[in-house]
This record gives sequence, structure tokens and C-alpha cells, in this order.
Amino acid sequence: MPSGNRSSESGPDGPRSFATTHWSLVLAAARDNRPAARAALAKLCETYWHPLYYYVRRRGYRPEEAQDLTQEFFATLLAKGYLRVADPGRGRFRSFLLASLNHFLANEWDRGRTQKRGGGRKAVSLDLPDAESRYSLEPDDNLTAEKLYERQWALALLDQVLAELRQEFVREGKQRLFDRLKGFLGGPAAETSYAAVAGELGMTEAAVKMALHRLRRQYRRVLRAEIAQTVGSPEEIDDEIRHLFAAVET
Repeated sequence: MPSGNRSSESGPDGPRSFATTHWSLVLAAARDNRPAARAALAKLCETYWHPLYYYVRRRGYRPEEAQDLTQEFFATLLAKGYLRVADPGRGRFRSFLLASLNHFLANEWDRGRTQKRGGGRKAVSLDLPDAESRYSLEPDDNLTAEKLYERQWALALLDQVLAELRQEFVREGKQRLFDRLKGFLGGPAAETSYAAVAGELGMTEAAVKMALHRLRRQYRRVLRAEIAQTVGSPEEIDDEIRHLFAAVET
């Protein structure tokens, strides 16, 4: 998960502290193209780039083309001041990225695709071969490129939430507890009972249920904090949560 300050809707500063989250920082500083905004944007791109790779591949580009396109897009995004056209009124980072990519495909890549692209520039760190391996496992369904992008964005964000939550448990010396309970986040696992987990962890069944209750509460907190990194205001968080879970079920 990206580092940095989080939204503190329940804290003494209320919505004012939200302005320090990554995408809000980017939007606030867009007209000035400040280094802090560029750094925040680069961090967000490193975290959420691979849904764009899926999008480009579903548009029909070959793996090599898609890799060049994705890398060059981010180099162009950070170099050419696309932030100046970011609309704070429609402040979701996923929407900005996709719109920027489509602009790039139409106006940048097509004009220069016969030239060597990128020039060795690496605006953000991308594991493109791994992305292609993962894309090759994607089912050959009827999802449009846009729908596939939305689903992969949601899955990437949920992966970030679990990774951040696991780090919290590791810091507390509770890694094994997290690894055993994470499968219950969506409801009881059919193949494993609370009693079985209790036996494995040397806990009572009541203690397992209490730990799971706390885990779910922490999960909701981390989920909201992660989404806060990618929207323009705290009022958008709940709507974004609904949208992302709907995209996963597509």
C-alpha cells in the first residue's frame, strides 16, 4: 500500500486531513506540477499500473507492444504535465488513468509508433513479464477492455488491502493468526471450522471468533484508507467501495 498520511474522517481534523492523501495531493498540486505531487503520482502508478496493461492487451495489442505502450505511457504521463487536465470534480484516480491512457493511445503512440519508443526511460517500476504471465491466465470471456480494467483494478486494490493488513499483523507478531483467519473475511470457509482453527492456534473457539471480529473491523478500516488514496474527497469513498465490489462480481 502506498505510504503517507491517511484520511482521518473520525479524527479531530476531520476532512481537512484528507487533503494529504496521495491522489488529493496530486489534484491539489496539479496546476503547479510540484515534485511532491509527481512523487505521489509515481507511487500510485507503481501500485496500480497492471490493470492498464490488461486493458491494452484486451484492446488487441501483442505482448511486446503492450509492454512498450504501458512503459511509455507512464513516462509520458509524468513528463508531459497530464495532471493539468485532471478534473477534481471527477477525482477518481482509476478514471483519470484510463482517460489519460486513451488520450495517449490516440494522440501520442499512434503518431510515433514507427519510431523507437521510450528511449530507455522508466518512469515507474513495472514487472511487465509477470503481468503478461498473469494475463495469460485470464479467462477468455466476453468482458470488454473497460470491464476487464475495472475488475483488475478492484482486485489489485483488494490485494493491496490484504498486504497492508498482513504487514500490521506481522509487526505485532501475529502473522500465523492472520494467515489462518484471512480466509474467513468473506464468511466461514466450508472446509475449515472455527474449532479446527482454534485447535491449530492453541486458542479457544470464542477467542478465534473475537480475533476474526477484530480482523474484519481492521479490514474495513484499511479498505477505506486505501480507497481514500485514490479518490478526490472523503464523500466518494462509500460509492467507490460499492463500485469496486460490483466490478469484482462482473
